[in-house]
Amino acid sequence: MSVEGLAVSWHDLQRGSAHNIVMMVCRIRGKSSVTLKNAGMMASLSAFLLSAALLAPVQARAEAPESVFMGYWLSQGHDGVFKIGMCGDTVCGQLVGLSYQGNDVPKDHKGRSECGIQMLTGFRRSSDDDKRWNGKILDPDSGNVYQAQIWSPEKNVLKLRGYIGLPLFGETQTWTRYEGTLGPVCKMP
Repeated sequence: MSVEGLAVSWHDLQRGSAHNIVMMVCRIRGKSSVTLKNAGMMASLSAFLLSAALLAPVQARAEAPESVFMGYWLSQGHDGVFKIGMCGDTVCGQLVGLSYQGNDVPKDHKGRSECGIQMLTGFRRSSDDDKRWNGKILDPDSGNVYQAQIWSPEKNVLKLRGYIGLPLFGETQTWTRYEGTLGPVCKMP
């Protein structure tokens, strides 16, 4: 088949006519005539493939991390709020809200304020499961960094699993979307 034939075929495909799609497939296969039965089957298959091709970009946008993970999240223990966003080409999160008494902001293992500390880093879409993202999580009390996964099983719910070695050896927390306010120096009301 010539390049011109492919160009015409692509134009036919864009117009979406089942007849044109069938004829394009026949030209590619090198057949000039088709039986009615084969034409019907090819038309059905072509319509399905065209529908899938048109819907694929919509589904890809729905799975974008910006719409799933981005924003403020309340930790499972309701003692911390994390702001998750993009850091270059990865997803990251920092501690922006803490539950504490008085004016003394909780400190990390080195004596630094936990307010604003980057605890979630380097999250990228998993090659095994495109709904899960793999990265690292910092434990500010010990300074240890663990492997972690995040995913959203439903709207306004985020699951975070920290682990050592394999996800099997870890713990999963359920975080919920945070709609509240934060006081000065990361203080939660």
